[in-house]
Amino acid sequence: MAHVEKRADRSYRARYRAPDGRERSRTFATKRDAEAWLTTTEHAKLSQEWVDPALGKQRFAGYADAWLATKADVAASTLQNVQGRLRKHATPYFGAMAIANVRPTHARAYVALLVARGLAPSTVKGIVLTTAQVFAAAVEDRMIARNPFMSVPLPRARHTEEMRFLDAGQVNVLAAAMTDARYRAGIYLAAYGGLRAGELWALHVDRVNVLARTVDIVESMSEAGGLHVGPTKTGKRRTVTVPRFMAQMLGEHIGRYPSPDGFVFTAAEGGPVGHRNFKRRHYGPAVARADVPEGLRFHDLRHTCAALLVANGQHLEEVKDYLGHSSIRVTSDRYGHLFPKARAKLADALESTYREAQAAAPAAWPRPETEIVSIADAQQRPQNGR
Repeated sequence: MAHVEKRADRSYRARYRAPDGRERSRTFATKRDAEAWLTTTEHAKLSQEWVDPALGKQRFAGYADAWLATKADVAASTLQNVQGRLRKHATPYFGAMAIANVRPTHARAYVALLVARGLAPSTVKGIVLTTAQVFAAAVEDRMIARNPFMSVPLPRARHTEEMRFLDAGQVNVLAAAMTDARYRAGIYLAAYGGLRAGELWALHVDRVNVLARTVDIVESMSEAGGLHVGPTKTGKRRTVTVPRFMAQMLGEHIGRYPSPDGFVFTAAEGGPVGHRNFKRRHYGPAVARADVPEGLRFHDLRHTCAALLVANGQHLEEVKDYLGHSSIRVTSDRYGHLFPKARAKLADALESTYREAQAAAPAAWPRPETEIVSIADAQQRPQNGR
């Protein structure tokens, strides 16, 4: 049972039994301080927020290395990014500190330092989130009670990513500009299927059902220290139903370019496609030759897919599922601005439908002499008898 005892040197020792069964103690100059500490400790035990003070003495550097060794559920490229963030930023700053000694003030100073170095807001966000994950794991391991990064504000992005969109004709032009025909189906699948580059190059033949017109997106190709096939960016699989022409094109492509490794798309010299080499040797020159927006990135083909879906009246939730976004918010933040224009086009299409029906079978309203005015104009006009 918790209690306070007076020592011979007139200090006070507070004792309690920890959840692990071991007795713990701490010495204070006054009895009041000892009793206050015991009250806080007992409350932490009851609320299951008690942490072992001995564990919190571990240095950040050692714990971060141990945490990194458990990251087995991420793609190779993601793991490489995490390693780089810890090595370049987090460990030099927090490495020698005990986990339990890191306070929110240290976390805020860390963010301020990253900003002062001129790093982009998105880069700062990625570094801070990785660092915060280490402390979140320390909370789960009962080394600390709170994550010092829990309420630390992050810098806002100065600008959003500039997206470029192609129309259907421009997709045709870009595909035709690929001098190696083996990559043309990939251009169409990125633009009409919304696949990320890694998902495209990791696609296996057995994931394509030409008759059902479906493509199962299960894996992604990364280039971290060589080509590796791993989970998709969100870690989730999705099935995309493609247009008939796309299914037929994929069937013909698979028959024309068989792969012993089972990949749908292969490099000209054999083996899987490395995206960096593909961009340098094939995609970049094709963009330069084609009549498409200057600086068109391969990822803009995925943006193009989103724009084509929106223009054809697809709901935001349907666009999210088709592209495999992690949340509806991601879809809304990136493509929400496309919807007002698309709705206007849909309204114009309905207007044309109504006019065609009106010509065949005139409706009773509106009357031919009816004048349509705004509410504000109507309120300003004099009323009869006034």
